[in-house]
Amino acid sequence: MATYKFSTPYVLEGPSGKHRLFYFAKLRKGITIVKSGGVYSQIRYSVDSDLNNYDEVYRGGYVTRGVSEATKAALIAGGVGVTEANFVVE
Repeated sequence: MATYKFSTPYVLEGPSGKHRLFYFAKLRKGITIVKSGGVYSQIRYSVDSDLNNYDEVYRGGYVTRGVSEATKAALIAGGVGVTEANFVVE
C-alpha cells in the first residue's frame, strides 16, 4: 500500500507590501485542515492552543508525510478543497 505526501490547499493573498510594485505580487497562504467528530473543516487563521481539540490536524503551509490511502480518500471526500493534486506518492 502506498503512502503519500500531503500539501494543504492554499490561497493567494496580496498585495505583499506597500510599495507600488508589491501590488503585483501575491503570497501563498496555506489553509489548515482539521477533523472533528468525523467532519473535515478549513481554518484560515489557526491558534496553536485550539489545535489540540481536534482529532486530526494538517497545518496550512506544511507537508505531511506518510498519509495512507484511506486518509487520502477521506480528505478528498471531505469537501474542504483537497484534490488529487495535493498528494504525491512517497
